[in-house]
Amino acid sequence: MDRALYRRLSNYLFVALTAIATLIALTALILILWSLLTKGLGGIDAKIFTMTQPAPGSEGGLSNAIMGSIMMCGMGLLIAVVVGVLAGTWLSEYGGSTPYGAAVRFLNDVLLSAPSILIGLFVYEIMVRPFHGFSAIAGAVALAIIAMPIVTRTTEDILSLQPSALREAGMALGASRAFVIRKVVWKSARAGLITGALLGFARISGETAPLLFTALGNQFFSVDPTQPMASLPTTIFQFALSAYEDWQRLAWVGALLIAVAVLSINIIGRVVAREARR
Repeated sequence: MDRALYRRLSNYLFVALTAIATLIALTALILILWSLLTKGLGGIDAKIFTMTQPAPGSEGGLSNAIMGSIMMCGMGLLIAVVVGVLAGTWLSEYGGSTPYGAAVRFLNDVLLSAPSILIGLFVYEIMVRPFHGFSAIAGAVALAIIAMPIVTRTTEDILSLQPSALREAGMALGASRAFVIRKVVWKSARAGLITGALLGFARISGETAPLLFTALGNQFFSVDPTQPMASLPTTIFQFALSAYEDWQRLAWVGALLIAVAVLSINIIGRVVAREARR
């Protein structure tokens, strides 16, 4: 076979395979969104946001689960942002290519790919079992451990993209390196840091397994972080497996709410990143 003809056929085959793979991915995404909209959109009303989890056959909503998800994701993200930004800053500004920095970076990558159920089991052993009780704090810590490596990696990448002239100009004026990082480099990279935090929030907002081991769930409205707390993922898990149609309907509504939240966060993250590049 002619070599030029072989290259053209190889190119056509590669383009066809990538197009088929893209079509499969888009089809799956459209089917998922279609299922959520057709089965969840009709169940959204004011009761969803004002009433708590009902007994089978009774009227109710998901207010306790929505509040629980907001609280645990908020606390988890706060912990993840503080630790992740500091760790990412150290890797970018001080660790660099040193052996210790490489080891921390490798461990962060391992944690990034760790199954969430293992993280939930780990937090159960250190925060639930010793205290003989499930709690929202334990759930927030589990979510923080999941989001932390995302924030760390994003922070390191964003800070590495900042020009060295910013640091050199600040230190040339007599400022310490730490002061320049806080007042100049972080300020220059704030859009990227916010994007990393939003990605971390999107990652943990739908986690179920770690919350089953830590926060467990609560059919009543609770804002006490030391007690078991409901969340949308655990409520969906419970309701979707039940034999009651009203519970299954609420499960679809909860899934739609999570999908809308994650989609909104991703859009906000892209808008923030686009504004930062201008």
